[in-house]
Amino acid sequence: MIIHGDVAFMIISTVLVLIMTPGLAFFYGGLVERKNSLTMMFQSFIAIGVVTVLWVFGGFSLVFGDDIGGVIGHPLQYFAFHDFIDLINAKYSSTIPFLLFFMYQLMFAIITAPLMTGAFANRITPGGWIRVLIIWMIIIYFPVAHWVWGGGFLSRLGFVDYAGGAVIHITAGFGCVSGVFFLGDRYKKKSVTPFNIGFVALGGALLLFGWFGFNSGGSMTAAGITAIVFANTGIAAASAMITWLILHFIYHKHLSFLESIIGMVAGLATITPCAGYVTPLSAFIIGIIASIVCYYAVIFARKHWDDPLDVWGVHGVGGFLGTLLVGVFADPDINGVSASVNQFLIQAFGAILIAIYAIVLTYVCFFIAHKIKDLKVSAEIQKSGLDDAFFGEAFSDYINRTLGDD
Repeated sequence: MIIHGDVAFMIISTVLVLIMTPGLAFFYGGLVERKNSLTMMFQSFIAIGVVTVLWVFGGFSLVFGDDIGGVIGHPLQYFAFHDFIDLINAKYSSTIPFLLFFMYQLMFAIITAPLMTGAFANRITPGGWIRVLIIWMIIIYFPVAHWVWGGGFLSRLGFVDYAGGAVIHITAGFGCVSGVFFLGDRYKKKSVTPFNIGFVALGGALLLFGWFGFNSGGSMTAAGITAIVFANTGIAAASAMITWLILHFIYHKHLSFLESIIGMVAGLATITPCAGYVTPLSAFIIGIIASIVCYYAVIFARKHWDDPLDVWGVHGVGGFLGTLLVGVFADPDINGVSASVNQFLIQAFGAILIAIYAIVLTYVCFFIAHKIKDLKVSAEIQKSGLDDAFFGEAFSDYINRTLGDD
């Protein structure tokens, strides 16, 4: 039976998740150089169009269609909205239309691959990214999402991921490393020097704002568990932000606005898989652990490969850590999942498997996309700027128009 309150709640949650993709665009777009900002933002925005088309024409079926061998869903079951416009699918929710579930899950699918782009910023052509995006969604996101959320083999083992720590953050956060090594270092490897800290702040705010829907919507209902998830999200973000700032101050002897945002995102990525299984006090502790582990992961990555926006250290390690911590902090009174050695081992197995799968298959994605057409950006274009080379546009153009300059 349709419950109008649940429908309203899920529509709000869906919109909140959608706003995270523009938020990511602003976040990443502000972190790179001005001459590459529009290209960076394009890589997030284009996913809204590309992934939606894939989702309608087979993607949703591959994830949530009838299980085939525990590996993938039936590709034609819901192809092009086949026979489910008026359907309520009790397997996923008995109180909202299946079409609303379709839209909510679409927003998760849209934001996943763009998370990777910060790791190989300034090194992939727009057309190359679109090819990688299409291939990556088909051979990585759709299967993994089915394993975990669509009734696949991992869910049957008892593996849980409340809102995407494994499905989203491990796949993107570990897969991006393959992109880094395939494309190679930037022509001039250097630390992040954001051209527009205001964009970064705006993007971080939109990510934080949207993350409440990202996690809370996982309940599929406006119920008591939703309040716990909502609280856990904010509490973990706050404790992670403060812990990260303390660590930064210890090492650098000053505070940093940018670092506070990065710490917040690390806490959010880490609480995501366990948000619906732990208490608010545990969420506070998880935020602290997230910052400590992710902070040192970022330091490690900066020494060993060119991931300028710290995607692996924040999203990959955060999602992996949070997936493991379900087995440490899960409280059966919250959502029926208990912390135990067995649950920890199941979580570890799933996290390791997904990480390896993402690393190997992401490299395959880049290899295939590159064989179709060269997707690497030359050193000359990196020097002059991707925006002008590929779009004939520049951020400064819009500033001048706004100010009325010719």
